[in-house]
Amino acid sequence: MGAPSLPRPTPGERARREMEAFVRLARQGRPTGGHHHRNHVVPLTEPVAALLGREPGTLVTVRIRRTDALPVVIRTWDDETRVLDAVAHVLPEAPRCLFAGDGFAVHSHVEGVPLSGPYPDGTPVDPLHVAALADLLARTTRVRRAALPPLPSGWPGHHADSQGFLRTLARLANQQIRQPNVAGFGGLFAQLGIPEDALTRLAARVPAMARRPFGLLHTDLHRDNLILSHGRVPPLTCVDWELATYGDPLHDLATHLVRMRYPAHQRDAVVDAWAAAVERVRPAAVNGLARDLRHYVAFERAQSVYPDVMRAATELARTQDQKNLDGATSRVHRALRAAAEPLGLADVPDGTEIERILFRWTASRTVVARGRPRGALAWTWDPRLPRRDDFPERAVSDALMAEGMAPAGRVFKGTAHLNSVVRVPGVDQPVVVRRRLARVCRREPSFLSEHAVLRAIERSGVPVHAPRALALGHSHRGQAFAIHTYVGPDDADRPPDHPVHGLLPHEADALVDQLCALADVDYRELDPVAGEEVFFTWLCDQLVLLVAGLPKESQQLARQLGLPDAERLRQILSRHGVGERSLALLHGDLNPWNLVRREGARGLTVIDWEMALVGDPLYDLVRHLHLTPNRPEIRERMFRRWERRMPARCTAGWQRDWRVYGWLETVRSAYVDLDRLVTRAGLDAPNVRRAVDSYATTLAVATGSLGLPVRSVAGAHPGRARA
Repeated sequence: MGAPSLPRPTPGERARREMEAFVRLARQGRPTGGHHHRNHVVPLTEPVAALLGREPGTLVTVRIRRTDALPVVIRTWDDETRVLDAVAHVLPEAPRCLFAGDGFAVHSHVEGVPLSGPYPDGTPVDPLHVAALADLLARTTRVRRAALPPLPSGWPGHHADSQGFLRTLARLANQQIRQPNVAGFGGLFAQLGIPEDALTRLAARVPAMARRPFGLLHTDLHRDNLILSHGRVPPLTCVDWELATYGDPLHDLATHLVRMRYPAHQRDAVVDAWAAAVERVRPAAVNGLARDLRHYVAFERAQSVYPDVMRAATELARTQDQKNLDGATSRVHRALRAAAEPLGLADVPDGTEIERILFRWTASRTVVARGRPRGALAWTWDPRLPRRDDFPERAVSDALMAEGMAPAGRVFKGTAHLNSVVRVPGVDQPVVVRRRLARVCRREPSFLSEHAVLRAIERSGVPVHAPRALALGHSHRGQAFAIHTYVGPDDADRPPDHPVHGLLPHEADALVDQLCALADVDYRELDPVAGEEVFFTWLCDQLVLLVAGLPKESQQLARQLGLPDAERLRQILSRHGVGERSLALLHGDLNPWNLVRREGARGLTVIDWEMALVGDPLYDLVRHLHLTPNRPEIRERMFRRWERRMPARCTAGWQRDWRVYGWLETVRSAYVDLDRLVTRAGLDAPNVRRAVDSYATTLAVATGSLGLPVRSVAGAHPGRARA
């Protein structure tokens, strides 16, 4: 008896098998393409040619979607085939989809070379080809809406609402680009200073714009997606329509301008050519061009920072050597600078800081992915802090490895430090890795080492709730780090709770008690020469030195606003004084963000001791009241409790002197906050933002208390106008 016969393949199954075999054959060739597809140009085999109704040997483009591609683009439709069918009536030279399968498609091949061949990025394009480009974009707007796939829900209902369309783009960029990548890259974005709500805030800031009738947009017209064919009319064809959308034609022009990288001198000619071509086809589409184009260009640069950062970091993770690190650093720095204004980034890190961040991010992932030992992240111990039995070197290595992978909700950027909260195997509570930012523009100097202060508090046993210094060392290229215990919530989705609106009564009591306890810390090992100068005189001298050291522009603006120069300020300060009191260890910067509410306890933990100093205990309390918006009854409560609990040697004459310290801090803020406005340093830190937002009041109070008038700065440059 013969073998049983196999079932005959149906025509559909046979077609599928033939096409799958053809795609496997195509994969063997060398691909071209970008981040989303691999394109293989191959001749049709006889079986597939018969299926498609084409001649055998005809060249086609097999487009295979990359499964490893990051979600870094805005997609309106998933079906490129429907878009190409709609385009065919207006742009017959565009490719046609001959067959669409699971993860691949076969397109008709467009003969020619990419425009990037004769015209590399940054070089000018022949004016004739610019005119052809403008004509192509103009014809695209004529594609009928009814021929396109249905639009997603939430699309602007009025198909001329340019403001609504740009807001939709910002919302989609947040949903389709940022959010899907938060798990892998959120911590990296945070370390680079990109807030989680940057795109949401951008959408809210979109201004009113002129109405323009919507049309089909390509949205990805760069030099590799434009095919130049000599002898053909028109000479240019655009391919790769997978990112097409339906909206304001000005968006297509903006993305084209940014991605084509025209030299600066050719941009206006391109805009003029586009306007002339579109006006012939849809005159209303050029409404408000001169005013509104910049908003779309700004959006393109803003959303591009996410794919640019992710691609640079991903490529670096594959080959982590110094050359690739330098290249990735340069690309990320460029992207951040371009996105800074539209995203509202207060301060773009410099190349040194970006290199360090990228190195830590990629090194941590390389260690995990390749199974290398944790010690592969090289570091050295700083002998200024003794080693601890409860946090051995292995724990330090684990913390540094986890630092590069800290999620966005566990990365906190302050005025001087980048803090990453991580968990370490074998350690009960989270720890925080502190890195001093490479570019810190802090005018007020530090006088004591933070680790030494924390060590002295811990050894003294006084009831002060402060972090413990666990480790001190240097890692990549000698960058210093410190590891402290973390005092925020264990839940990674919740940030630390700071008393930003002032202290509750029990919190005010707890803070005063800790200030009083600091008087029992032996400060002589921290500052052996403390007491050799009168503290108030020394404090005034430090303020004069700060003013004298301000940049030229800040000093000029200070004079225009009525603030005295350093020498005149010295004369004014010399007229004031305070009584002598015993010295104590001071925190020096008790703003609300340096106070953390303790979970499950009625109290506060005091963090960030880098501004600690030895001085008059009254100054620490008054500076806190200057930096924190406490109610009058809380202020009175703190003074009275401080007077009762502090040793008498530290309180004599405080009723007379506290206003002098308050006045001095107002004068200091008038200079420091003005400099922040001019240099924009640290504006992403919440305590700095609060200070500069109330600068008009600070300036008025300071100049009034100095006996000087506030001068008008009408018509001054933008930095002065902000002040």
